[in-house]
Amino acid sequence: MDPEVPTLEVETSRRRRRPLFRHRRVPVRMLVPNFFTLLALCAGLTSIRMGIEGRYDLALAAIVFAAFLDGIDGRIARLLKASSRFGAELDSLADFVNFGVAPAFLVFNWGLGGLKSAGWICVMIFALASALRLARFNAAIEDDKPRWQSNFFTGMPTPAAAIVVLLPVYLYQLGFEDLKSPLALKVVLVYTLFIAFMMVSTIPTYSGKLLGERVGREWVLPIFVLAIGGVAMLLTYPYETLAFITVAYLVTIPLSWRRFQEKVQQTEAEGKVATTSSPQAAAPNETALSTSRILPLRPNDPQR
Repeated sequence: MDPEVPTLEVETSRRRRRPLFRHRRVPVRMLVPNFFTLLALCAGLTSIRMGIEGRYDLALAAIVFAAFLDGIDGRIARLLKASSRFGAELDSLADFVNFGVAPAFLVFNWGLGGLKSAGWICVMIFALASALRLARFNAAIEDDKPRWQSNFFTGMPTPAAAIVVLLPVYLYQLGFEDLKSPLALKVVLVYTLFIAFMMVSTIPTYSGKLLGERVGREWVLPIFVLAIGGVAMLLTYPYETLAFITVAYLVTIPLSWRRFQEKVQQTEAEGKVATTSSPQAAAPNETALSTSRILPLRPNDPQR
């Protein structure tokens, strides 16, 4: 083996010794996104405690609050140019607790605990699926993909899964008390496993990352009104709003899959057109073929 090529062990040790921050003095702006991440982690841990104590209202509010903070900490990091490897690792650990462990505890304490071991295995699979989904997301960050694919997630993201998996809790709080019957709990168990499968699947789901890059001036005020109205609905009618958002999100999954397939076919068609329209790749083959047909090589030909 070439001594100049480092082995896997040497490369791993180098990565471990690599500092998290490049400079000895860290700018204060680098700490701001991590503060929001830690605040979201505190909300997730609080949700676990509230779920154990049976205070489901506060447990749900803590998870929703953690999802809100998770949606803004990355944008704050990019806005302040404060992205770091430390922040990325901390964000993944916080997401696992907030959207993997906390919803699993809440669903188990709410109803699936009545199924005993089956309910525990179900919520454990959900938590493990969230960990696997986050690990796959971190491993695929460096993949080179077309820009339009930024509008899609591979599988259901963990914050969305945490909100969607709690749909039975929303409906129960709205008066559907039969959801705690033995038969209904089995349906909830299957539903929880389905959401866990969606996290580790490769089904594309809409992300909308590119949607907010540029907004027309005529849409600025309506967006403010819609945002304020959505927050007001969430605070006034939390369970109705969360149930509506969950159902609407589930409906968009087949639509996002269909849109993704259309974009893939469009990209492949554009690639074929670009290949066939380029004369550089086809010219040498056509020249060689025409030469071999018109001037065949003879046995005594010196070029043979």
